[in-house]
Amino acid sequence: MDVTKPSDTHMDAVNSPWTFEDESAPLTTSGPLVTLVAGRAFSLSSAGGDITGVDPQGFFYLDTRLLKKFALLLNGQPIEPLGHDPIDSFSAQFVGRFHGAKRVADAPITVFRSRTVSAGLSETIMIHNFGDTPLQLVLSAQFETDFAGLFEVKEGRAETGRTLRPNALRDRLRFAAGSKSALEVEITSEPKPTQVTGSSMSWTINLDPGEVWQNMISVVPWLAGKPVRNGSNNSASSANQRLADWQNKVPEMATNYGPLLMCGHKAVSDLGSLRIFDPNHEDEPVVAAGAPWFMALFGRDSLLTAWMALLVDTDLAVGVLKTLARLQGTKVDPTTEEEPGRILHEVRFSGADSDSFDDGNVYYGTADATPLFVMLTAELNRWSPNKELVEELLPHVDRALEWIETYGDRDGDGYVEYERSTTTGLENQGWKDSWDGIRYRDGTVCRAPIALCEVQAYTYGAYLARADLASFLNRDDEAKIWSTKADELKQSFNKEFWLEDLGWFAVGLDGDKNPIDSLTSNLGHCLWTGIIDDDKAPIVAEKLLSPEMYSGWGMRTLSTDNPGYNPTGYHTGSVWPHDTAIAAAGLANYGLVNEAHQLLIAMLDCGYVSNGRLPELMSGFDRLEIGSPIGYPASCSPQAWAAASPLLALRSFLRLNPACDKGVVSFDPILPAEVLFLNLEGVRIGDHRVSIRVDGGQYEFIGLPPEVAIEKP
Repeated sequence: MDVTKPSDTHMDAVNSPWTFEDESAPLTTSGPLVTLVAGRAFSLSSAGGDITGVDPQGFFYLDTRLLKKFALLLNGQPIEPLGHDPIDSFSAQFVGRFHGAKRVADAPITVFRSRTVSAGLSETIMIHNFGDTPLQLVLSAQFETDFAGLFEVKEGRAETGRTLRPNALRDRLRFAAGSKSALEVEITSEPKPTQVTGSSMSWTINLDPGEVWQNMISVVPWLAGKPVRNGSNNSASSANQRLADWQNKVPEMATNYGPLLMCGHKAVSDLGSLRIFDPNHEDEPVVAAGAPWFMALFGRDSLLTAWMALLVDTDLAVGVLKTLARLQGTKVDPTTEEEPGRILHEVRFSGADSDSFDDGNVYYGTADATPLFVMLTAELNRWSPNKELVEELLPHVDRALEWIETYGDRDGDGYVEYERSTTTGLENQGWKDSWDGIRYRDGTVCRAPIALCEVQAYTYGAYLARADLASFLNRDDEAKIWSTKADELKQSFNKEFWLEDLGWFAVGLDGDKNPIDSLTSNLGHCLWTGIIDDDKAPIVAEKLLSPEMYSGWGMRTLSTDNPGYNPTGYHTGSVWPHDTAIAAAGLANYGLVNEAHQLLIAMLDCGYVSNGRLPELMSGFDRLEIGSPIGYPASCSPQAWAAASPLLALRSFLRLNPACDKGVVSFDPILPAEVLFLNLEGVRIGDHRVSIRVDGGQYEFIGLPPEVAIEKP
C-alpha cells in the first residue's frame, strides 16, 4: 500500500501555502481555545482571555499574526481565570479574579474582559474591588508580535525575534514588520497608560471598596501607512451593526426541534461573521472559508456555501459570483495554475500592501470551482431572476465552460481531469485535496491525472445551468445544445464510472482510464446534481448508509473496508457535515426521503451537542462505539460550509427548489418524525418575501407572486 508522500512534494510544500501536506497545528494542546472572527481578522486566545504565545494563539489580520502575546498581570501576578461567555462569533467576555497581597478564600478583585474583533481588536477591562479595604493595584498588559505568516504558524515553523521597531510614542506601542511588509500594528489605551516600557503598558489604579476601574485597549492594524477601519470605524459597534443588518434580513425560523433551531441560529451568526468585504467593492460580500486557517476567499468553498445559504440570503451569492468573475483566469501561468476561464482556488494576502482582492496572491489549482461557478449563476437566477445580472455574468459563464471543454478536458475524452502544472501546486484538486485523499479500493494512493466523479457531476450541472440561462434569455437553440451535452455526459458517466460488480460509482478515473474503485462519500455529490440514473440511486443510497459509510453522526469520507481508512484522517474516514448535507439533498431530490432524514438528523444531533456549531469535520468513529462526536484537532471553527449545512438541511426537509425563471416553485415538504412543525418567515423568492409553514402533513406557502405556481417534484 502506497502511503508515503513523494519527498519532492513535501519539500516544495514548505515554500507554498497551498501545498502544506502535514497536519496543521492542533488547536487544543494547552486547553480549549476561544476563536473570535470578523471578516479578515480573527483571534485565538486561551479560555482565560490571555493570548499566551503558545500553540497557534494570536491576533491575525490579512494572513499575518500581528499579536503573538497579549497577557494581563495584576501586581506582577497572573489573573486566575473563572470562565468565559462567547457572546457571538466576534465577541466574548472573560471573567477572572485576583487575591491581592493576602491569599484568602474569597478573592476581593474580579476582572472582566470584554473583547471584540472587528478590523482590529478592542478590549474593555473592568476591575471590581469587592473587598472591604482600599487597594492599590498595578495592571500591566504585555505584548509580543512576530508578524509570522499564517502558514508559518499553521505549520509550526514561525520564527522568533521579529519585533523590529519598539514603541514610537510615549502613550502607545507601535510594531512594524520591516521594509518587506506594509503591515504595522498600533496599540493604544483610554485612559492612557501610566507607563510604557519596551513592549508593555501599565496603569496604577487606586480602588476603594465597591469601586470599579475601567479602560479600553485598542489594537489597530496599519496598512501602507494608514489605519485599517471596518466601515467607518474600528469599534465594536461597527461589527455589531454589520451582523445586526445581516440578521435582520434573514428569515426567522420556528420549530419544536431543538437541534434544528439551535444549529439554524448558529448558522446565521457564523456566516454573518465570516463575510468579507473588499474595500473597493463594499456592496459585494463574499465569505471566508473558515477560522483560523482559511480566513480567505476560496472559490469552491464560497460557491458551495453561497448555494446552501440561498434560503436565507441571495446577496451573498451575488457577491461571490461577481468577485470570482472579476478574478477569473485570463492567461496561462503554470506557477499559479491560472488558465483562461478558470475560477480561482484561493486568494491570500501575506506580504500584500492592500486588502483588496484585486491585489491579493491568487492561486487557481482547482478542478471543481469552475463548473460550480456556472451552476450557482443559474441557481441564483432560479431563486431571484435578474436579466441584467445574467447578462453581466454570462460572458464569464461561457469562458468557464470553454475552460471545462479545453483546459479542463485535457485529453479530449469528455471528462474534466486535473494534474498540477507545478510542484508547488495542489496534488489533488477536488474538495478532498489532501495528498492521500483519493485511493483505490486496496488502499493505494492514486496519482494524477484524475477525473473525479463529482467534478463530472458538477460539469453535468453546469451544462444544465447554461441551458436554463439560455432559456431564460429566450435562446432556445442554445438551450438545446447545452441540454444535449448534459444528456450525453450523463449517459457516458453512468456507463464508464458505474462498477456493476460492486454496486457503486468509481470515485474517479485514473490516467489510464481505469476506475478508482473505492467507496467514498463523493457519490453523494453525484446524487446532488442528478447525474446518476434513477435506477442506480437507491443502490448508491444503500451503500452510503451502510455500516461501512454511516458513522451515526453523518457519512464517512471513505469506507471502513478500505485499507486506507483512518477515522482521524482528514479525507480518509472523517465525517464532514457539508458532505453529509449535500448527499442528503441529493437523496431528497431522488425521493429517498427516509435516507436523507437519517443523515440530516444525525448531523443536527452533532451540532446540538456542540452548542449549535457544526465542526468543519469530525472523526469517523462509530456513534455506537463512542457516544459523543470526536473532533479533529486542527479543524476550523467556525467554518463556512459547515455553518451553512443546516440551511441546506432545511431545503431538504421542505423539498424546496425554486425555478422562478420558469414561473414555478417545486415544493413538497416531508418532515422527519422529530420535527413536528417548521415555520420560516421572510424567505426571499423572486422579488417577494414569503412565509412557509409546515405542520405535520399540512402546509402553507404565503406571499408567492401570482405569476409563480407551486408544483410537486
